[in-house]
Amino acid sequence: MPTSRTGRPPVQRAARRPAVARPLSENPVQRLYTRARKAWDRPLTAYYLILGGSLLITVLGLVMVYSASQVTALQMSLPGSFFFRKQFLAAVIGAALLLIASRMPVKLHRALAYPILAGAVFLMALVQVPGIGMSVNGNQNWISLGGSFQIQPSEFGKLALVLWASDLLARKQDKKLLTQWKHMLVPLVPVTFLLLGLIMLGGDMGTAIILTAILFGLLWLAGAPTRLFVGVLSIAGLIGMILIKTSPNRMARLACIGATEPRSGGADCWQAVHGIYALASGGIFGSGLGASVEKWGQLPEAHTDFIFAVTGEELGLAGTLSVLALFAALGYAGIRVAGRTEDPFVRYAAGGVTTWITAQAVINIGAVLGLLPIAGVPLPLFSYGGSALLPTMFAIGLLIAFARDDPAARAALSMRQPRFGRKRAGGAVPARGPRRWNTMRRRAPSARSSGER
Repeated sequence: MPTSRTGRPPVQRAARRPAVARPLSENPVQRLYTRARKAWDRPLTAYYLILGGSLLITVLGLVMVYSASQVTALQMSLPGSFFFRKQFLAAVIGAALLLIASRMPVKLHRALAYPILAGAVFLMALVQVPGIGMSVNGNQNWISLGGSFQIQPSEFGKLALVLWASDLLARKQDKKLLTQWKHMLVPLVPVTFLLLGLIMLGGDMGTAIILTAILFGLLWLAGAPTRLFVGVLSIAGLIGMILIKTSPNRMARLACIGATEPRSGGADCWQAVHGIYALASGGIFGSGLGASVEKWGQLPEAHTDFIFAVTGEELGLAGTLSVLALFAALGYAGIRVAGRTEDPFVRYAAGGVTTWITAQAVINIGAVLGLLPIAGVPLPLFSYGGSALLPTMFAIGLLIAFARDDPAARAALSMRQPRFGRKRAGGAVPARGPRRWNTMRRRAPSARSSGER
């Protein structure tokens, strides 16, 4: 064997492999799109969107309530943080309700449907009893709890309708009854009209519109035929036109759509016009947190119905678009949960909650932008008001529970290891391989039925 100069045998070099044509490198934009699409398709995407989006909206809402309510509190000879402290207390209670709802099994949610509906109807009827119900801004929809604490039972009526109607439609679907129009409408529509009647006795048409939107959302999810859907919509529209025509206040609000002057066509459009002024003066990045001018007595209800206008003035277009993006993500996640489940109750409940939150957000923001009449509904999770915040956060807990109950999401959560806490038996923690989301989907057990009452 020949040797090298150093006396060592020469190193045998491996033969060169034939050159293989490399695939063309992807466009950076296309590669980013591919990664984003893979991340978007993961089983826990809806879970994170619901949890993160709702918490961000609530926290930003607390900040804006503190900023927008200081002047109002001082004008009422109250501490500047008065409304913020009440909203913070409601947010803490709501967070507890969210946690409880997110950990409750679906069977328990269905079992609570009828008690919640009965309690909501009782409280909404109690509002009309003299000496118990109280009027706020012309609407007889409140019950005083003593001191500065009040409760609006109609807000809990939204949650009651979603839970009860979802349980009702799910049981009828299991029995193959939704193919008959009478089973689809009865008793869903009569009970909804009962709730609407109790609400309209107090004059709160804004909340009545939200309940009507929930009803149509549930009928659409139940597969109502077009003729039936259009028929119910026509009846609701006719009743709404009669209620608007017979009320000078509602006619004045309708006349303020698109108004640019405080007095438009004989109607007082002060609130609508100053909301536009607030948005217009914010610019791209706003005047700065706490630097709003309109909240100094020019814009009524700056911390409740028109908090979005103050957000636009202080945080600018960037702030308002961020709020819109959070609501859009929350709505998408709710639709995703409703579309991927095999449980009819989960599908109806998730669709009902999503319809509730998105419809209320569209009505509130549309009124601030001057595109819709002012309906007097708060921005969900954002505006001041504990009565609106508590049932909404419980409904968010429902969506979180449904997102966690998805088979692929359960498999993904079960494969996770806690970063802190107990170590596994044997001391050493085995190395984790790459996650195989498609494999988890194949291995995930089939969806379990939530059962009936």
